[in-house]
Amino acid sequence: MRIGIAAVVLALTLGVGAAFAQTKPATPTPAPAAAPAAADSTDKKAVSKACSDQANTKGLHGKERKKFRSECKHNGGKS
Repeated sequence: MRIGIAAVVLALTLGVGAAFAQTKPATPTPAPAAAPAAADSTDKKAVSKACSDQANTKGLHGKERKKFRSECKHNGGKS
C-alpha cells in the first residue's frame, strides 16, 4: 500500500513538473537596447581618462585633483 501511494505521488510530481516546464511566459519581455548604453559608457570612460591624463600632466594631487577632474568631466573632458 505504501509503495503504491509513493508511486502515485512520484508520478504526480513528475507530471506537474513537466507541465510547468512546457508553459511559456505570459508576456515576452523585449531585450533592452545595449548599443546606446555601451556607447555612453565608452564615452564616459574616455572623458574620465582624458581628465585623469590632464590632471597627471599638471601634477595635481588630493583635493585639487578631485576638483579638477570633477570640473573637467562636467565640461566633457576639456579643462
